[in-house]
Amino acid sequence: MKAVKCSFCGNEIARGTGKIYATKEGNVSYFCSGKCEKNSLKLKRSKERTKWTLSYHKEKGIRLGSRQKKEK
Repeated sequence: MKAVKCSFCGNEIARGTGKIYATKEGNVSYFCSGKCEKNSLKLKRSKERTKWTLSYHKEKGIRLGSRQKKEK
């Protein structure tokens, strides 16, 4: 079975969890949590400008956890 990824943060969604949002135009968005759903739909935030998403880290070229290694 193909794993589904969150449309906002990019994390994998476990089977049987999360939410599916479909628009009138037929676009489907998958959300892993209420936090992702609210940031995307209600607050209209961009996933590339939100620091805790995978898209932000890919765009900036930052590895997750690399910041903690540099500080030590």
